Amino acid sequence: MKFRYIPAVYTLVMGVLLFSILAYFGRKPYPGRDMVFYNEQRILAQESITAGMDRQKIEEAYHCKILFISDKDYEVKLSDGQKRAALVFDYMEQKNLAGKIIFYPEENRYLELKANMKERILRIFFLLLFLGYLFLGFLYVQFIRPFLNLRKFARQIAKGNLDFPLKARKHNYFGAFTESFDLMREELKRARESECLANQSKKELVAELSHDIKTPVAAIRAACEVLLLEEKQPGIQKKIGMIDNKAKMIDELVGNLFHATLEELMALKVEPLEESSLCIKDMLFDMQEYGQIYIAPKIPECMVYMDQLRFSQVIDNCMNNGWKYGGTQMTVEFLEEEEGLHIRIKDNGKGVPEDELPRISEKFFRGSNAKGKEGSGLGLYLAKTFMEQMKGGMEYYNDNGFVVELFLKKV
Repeated sequence: MKFRYIPAVYTLVMGVLLFSILAYFGRKPYPGRDMVFYNEQRILAQESITAGMDRQKIEEAYHCKILFISDKDYEVKLSDGQKRAALVFDYMEQKNLAGKIIFYPEENRYLELKANMKERILRIFFLLLFLGYLFLGFLYVQFIRPFLNLRKFARQIAKGNLDFPLKARKHNYFGAFTESFDLMREELKRARESECLANQSKKELVAELSHDIKTPVAAIRAACEVLLLEEKQPGIQKKIGMIDNKAKMIDELVGNLFHATLEELMALKVEPLEESSLCIKDMLFDMQEYGQIYIAPKIPECMVYMDQLRFSQVIDNCMNNGWKYGGTQMTVEFLEEEEGLHIRIKDNGKGVPEDELPRISEKFFRGSNAKGKEGSGLGLYLAKTFMEQMKGGMEYYNDNGFVVELFLKKV
């Protein structure tokens, strides 16, 4: 039975008990007059008179009325007793009638006692009812509620909610027990946070290493393409082709690892610092090994907010997209404004269909020109995410080719 039903059941049981007791007293009639009892009372009263006891005290002791013949109102009180159907006994002294001992009917007194008894029963009932509620309240606060809190706490922990505290109350019999459970929750929470941080660090490391590995692998493949064009001996060409195939396989495996890790991370850690814009020149020159790039002769020198690792990934993604889908030389231009630095990266291809243009930075989206080409649809999604986390931004549009415009905010 649930505890909240116990007060109702207790009240019902007490109510039935009260009703039964009151019904019992209500049905009990006036028992009538016992002649033996009253005859004994008469003898005791007469002996008390003979012993010289005060008349009033005798009347109070035996609930009777004593009349002497010498009383002025003797006849009146005797007549009144007879009218009220009282029991009238002769009081004799030396065999002579000296007076009367009258016992009036006690039904009214019985009813009065009965009413008083009912009143006392009601008082006792409400007192017991109140004390019962107090006991139930004490039982709930000291014993039941701590167990209910423990059950609620256990359900929250089972759901994985380790932020649900278990409060320990003073003067509670389970205080130490409750405190131990809450300490366990805090330790579990710390352990989970440490585990999450460790997993996060591992995934970030895998993602960063995967990206860093792709750069030398791309250099190997570019060198293989040049050697295949220059080398004429079939045996050496075969070996160069084998190296190129293995490098391609490594590139695909690393790419799969990077994107699988990224899906779990949802977003890599970006820490923008105050950097000189001239570091962009080194990033672009490194990219010249993989394809043709025209870089504007002058890069505006200013301090911008940048995470060099993430920005190099943005440049890498933009360049690779241009070479993969545009198949042309890439052009990089710069424009300095009061708010920041714009970097314009453009190919000379056919561009992106206008109906697909708004979606190309969505996660896993690949355009219609991506059929038969490697990729996962995360390049521009990552680039835009990284730029926004570096307090900058990214725009893209068609202008005699596909253009990606990056913005770095000035310090």
